[in-house]
Amino acid sequence: MTSPSNGDQQAANDRVAADGQDAAGQATPPDRDRDAAGRAKNARPRDGLGRPLDHGAVGEPTIGDDLQLAPGEALPLAQRLIDDGRPFHAHEVLEAAWKTAPAAERPVWKGLAQIAVGLTHARRGNAPGAAALLRRGALAVADYNGVLPAGLDASAVVISARRIADRIDQTGLTSASDEDLSLALIPRSRPGDLPPPSARRR
Repeated sequence: MTSPSNGDQQAANDRVAADGQDAAGQATPPDRDRDAAGRAKNARPRDGLGRPLDHGAVGEPTIGDDLQLAPGEALPLAQRLIDDGRPFHAHEVLEAAWKTAPAAERPVWKGLAQIAVGLTHARRGNAPGAAALLRRGALAVADYNGVLPAGLDASAVVISARRIADRIDQTGLTSASDEDLSLALIPRSRPGDLPPPSARRR
């Protein structure tokens, strides 16, 4: 059996971090829901920041694993979710775009998803994980030299993500406001410009 590449291991660690573990990619609990192939699945209800709840609890709607978005839809939807204080759900949208994008574009989508995970950690109160993922995502976006998704202000995203990480390192999260833990991927759209995520699943 071959060992996973560094890129594969990092992607696995990021998914673990988004599902409530730390940014170092600690092993998932043995009772975690998995499909027949052993892949983790989102069967348990989750709270507004994506943390698993007990079976039978009433959770927040999540983005389906089968989400498919037309070109130009992912960024506006992710922005709206970030603006609504739901960066975990924004991460799910950006991860769906990452998985379905042409190979050459995947690094920038991965970086954006990592930034959204960083914002999720910040809202959960995990300062070290938040700063680490924000910087990792910012670096991926900064290093991307391909064609940018329409509307993405990559330079502004990188600056904002690093600014939030620096603020977290300097003053922690205790006094951070919602505005302090938000950033603009694109110019913010007006409320109601997009239907709810559940209407966009196919």
